[in-house]
Amino acid sequence: MAKLKVQQGWLEGELLKSSAYGNEFYSFKGIPYATPPLGSLRFQAPQPAQPWEGVRQATKHGPVCPHVDFLTNQTVPGSEDCLYLNVYTPILKPVALLAVMVFIHGGAFKSGSGNSDYYGPDFLINHDIVLVTLNYRLDALGFLCLDTEEVPGNAGMKDQVLALKWVKENIQQFGGDPNNVTIFGESAGGTSCALHVLSPLSKGLFRRSIAMSGVPSCDWAIPFESRRRAFILGKQLGIDTNDPKELLEFLQKVPVDKLLDKKPFVMAFEEPTENYNKLYNFVPVIEKKFGNNNFLTKAPLKILKSGIINDVDIMVGYTNMEALVDVPTIETNYIKKFSRYSENFVPTEIFLQLPPIKILNLAERIRHYYFGNKAISTGAMKEFVTYLSESSFTYDTYRFLKLLSKTGMRKRFMYKFSCLSNRNIYGHVGQKYGLTGVSHMEDLMYLFNAKEANADLKPRERELIKSVCTYFTNFAKFGTPTPETCKLQWPEYGDGEYYGEISDNLTVSQHVDCGANKFWEKIFEDAGVEFFLNK
Repeated sequence: MAKLKVQQGWLEGELLKSSAYGNEFYSFKGIPYATPPLGSLRFQAPQPAQPWEGVRQATKHGPVCPHVDFLTNQTVPGSEDCLYLNVYTPILKPVALLAVMVFIHGGAFKSGSGNSDYYGPDFLINHDIVLVTLNYRLDALGFLCLDTEEVPGNAGMKDQVLALKWVKENIQQFGGDPNNVTIFGESAGGTSCALHVLSPLSKGLFRRSIAMSGVPSCDWAIPFESRRRAFILGKQLGIDTNDPKELLEFLQKVPVDKLLDKKPFVMAFEEPTENYNKLYNFVPVIEKKFGNNNFLTKAPLKILKSGIINDVDIMVGYTNMEALVDVPTIETNYIKKFSRYSENFVPTEIFLQLPPIKILNLAERIRHYYFGNKAISTGAMKEFVTYLSESSFTYDTYRFLKLLSKTGMRKRFMYKFSCLSNRNIYGHVGQKYGLTGVSHMEDLMYLFNAKEANADLKPRERELIKSVCTYFTNFAKFGTPTPETCKLQWPEYGDGEYYGEISDNLTVSQHVDCGANKFWEKIFEDAGVEFFLNK
């Protein structure tokens, strides 16, 4: 057992042994970083954690936020009292303080937790860093927006900010350097990490950011009529009102299970064409200004254009076949919907601004680019996976990086993840179509010891895990994935558009997926919607 004191009181953690490497590390789980957001605090910005008396046991995870697991479609009841974090450290009193990595989980802003079932520390902790994982409020609990001072939206993002403040104030007690904190996250967590780069609330709380498979302009991260959605949610649950105060009082008393996985569509087209690559119901929003506690008050791309962002290093990337995990959904859902309603092919940004005839014309261009004369069927599975990968991740990552390059930030790196081994547990669904690649979420299997992954680590898996963890922890420690001591140098993204492809070996190339990026840039240009706002 191990005891230490943080600002709120004493903690007792435990000394564990890594199941992967056998090395020992200290584990402190279930540490509250906020006051439980219960009752009148539901939907509102979090409040700091209260002190406790005596010694708090920190050997079990805290409750997770109630949610419906987006992979299994099973309800995870959890508790609204869910704002907890976990700290793992190889040494409590190092000679020199260690770099800190804070992980923000993905899950479409509506699912998941930071617990070790999914994000076991065994791999990263072997690289002399302090690792923090955390929970934040999800779905309507975290992202309901009424456009009022009480509920302006982004409560879940403000949870993350408060967790980062807790890390800043307390991480030195665990051997971590509060002035060398890297945030990293995947999917919605990647989008979160990119948003923290843009938010004034997050200023000074971290030094570096890694956005994995997600940036704020991805189709699935774009908010649309969030206030209207809140009132429609109220109608779904039994109240028809135009008064935000009355709605808030009602929603704060609704049993939490009634709030989970609702679909408060605001326009008719959303229901028959629903897909989880577009228009999530509860996501980060652009807030109306109320005081100084705003997380985001301008559209992310406009913030990038202004250049007024947090001065941090950033690494951004994606896997080489993100949508491979979607094969079952393509089979059972998307083929029928996309072949019937071609407007599904058009990005949300464009769809919401153009008249129907222009949308349909653009949809046919997109369809022809990816499918040629092939029918939308299982016979075009490769084309469908390519379309979903590039339209949901590729061009938005490119656009984010290019705009970021204009801001004068310190360092910018781009990667494409291509590791294939027994650690890849989601992309196998494409095998019957002859598709082999790295799907969404599979890069996580090389950073974390997830219980669902293959626990039998062969020498090649161990070597790949070591390499991937080295690139990510090098960035956290030094601001570059390949320090000067490395034989192969990974240049910054810059005007040369350099990127590192992470596979059995690291290779450095230029202009990743340039054909797709040019195609989508042209689609935006012809639609009259700005692609690069500072051109």
